[in-house]
Amino acid sequence: MAMPRLSVNRRQACLAASTLLAGCSRDEGGVLRFWAMGREGLVASELLRGFEAEHPGVRVKVETLPWLSAHEKLLTAFAGDATPDIAQLGNTWLPEFQQLGALEPLEPWIAQSALPADDYFPGIWATNLAGGQRVGLPWYVDTRLLFVRHDLLARAGWPQMPQTWDDWRGCLAALRRSGVAAPLLLPTNEFEPLLALALQQGDELLREGGRYGNFRSNGFQKALNFYLERFAAGDAPGITNNQISNLWQEFGRGSFAFYLSGPWNIGEFKRRMPPELADSWSTAELPGPDPKQGFGASVAGGASLGIFKRSRHKALAWQLIEYLSRPSVQLQFYRLTGDLPPRLSTWQQPLPEGGTLEQDRHAAAFHRQLQRARATPAVPEWERIVQEMQFEAARAVHRHTPVPEAAAALDARVDALLEKRRWMLARHST
Repeated sequence: MAMPRLSVNRRQACLAASTLLAGCSRDEGGVLRFWAMGREGLVASELLRGFEAEHPGVRVKVETLPWLSAHEKLLTAFAGDATPDIAQLGNTWLPEFQQLGALEPLEPWIAQSALPADDYFPGIWATNLAGGQRVGLPWYVDTRLLFVRHDLLARAGWPQMPQTWDDWRGCLAALRRSGVAAPLLLPTNEFEPLLALALQQGDELLREGGRYGNFRSNGFQKALNFYLERFAAGDAPGITNNQISNLWQEFGRGSFAFYLSGPWNIGEFKRRMPPELADSWSTAELPGPDPKQGFGASVAGGASLGIFKRSRHKALAWQLIEYLSRPSVQLQFYRLTGDLPPRLSTWQQPLPEGGTLEQDRHAAAFHRQLQRARATPAVPEWERIVQEMQFEAARAVHRHTPVPEAAAALDARVDALLEKRRWMLARHST
């Protein structure tokens, strides 16, 4: 049988991977340094027992970093030539570390791997591409959708979840009439709600290859208008999450019916909601702006695994990434942390309690939402950009700033942040 033809790039990637993987036998012993953050770091040792059993003589040394200081510690380690072999990285950090040249490009390793790209949520897979290189592999995923008090909606005459912005407006008005004073919680110190609404639009958030802000676009202004309208209409109170004494208690009291959050809150709501309300709440996808399409997009978030270029055990580090990417191991990781798996096949694995994660009452909406998740612009400045977006949006809420004025102010702030990027790109092109 004739062998299928490979493209030049594909053949080069395979040859490179063969050379790299030839060193596997030399990496079969020793210590592999793995940095992970928060809860993930605390449970990693338990997760890695199977890997160490498959690799006698290998020990994975896990160092747990607090999320608040992890980014700075990784940068300090890079500057001091003290990076680990492998690390958990927030997806928005990948462009920065790729630009520094700190991370190993993974295309050659993926080319020789059994990991299929089409088994990953497309929006999540896109977050790992930075500067034209794939420098991470998704470890777990998150997105933002709505936690909903369905009983309050039904009492207000909405037995079904609204799928469009227009229906959502009508549902919120009905909830207010039924006695829920401010039915939507949108903390003004969180950027994710507005970002999710903006990602539902066709316009990109940055223009000219990430050189300038694009917040004066029709799409972003439409999203900002809908966001600000919720406060002006009385649907959402203009408060921060620090002004809520107990989020779960207020949700249980019926102080609000909608809260936009991520998958970690599934476990929190299960633990903290009164038992008699266990069947009164669930999760639901974000309504979208287009009546023809129904539910809309949201943020592609989560964390990835990356190999540092200075690692002397790259082949073994890749084997660890492959191990952590197995559906059975991802399902174990989910049970230890509540973190959602990035591979579609993992969602179809049977759960000990019956059914699959794809069928789970609270996780199923995340599965559907993740299929419409969109990656944010892959620029190192992105985390600062979304903080500027949140600042301008919160100021517009309290000052009642007109949408065009707020969008122009945000563009000016973002353009200033991107000045160094424009200079570097111009210098690189000459």
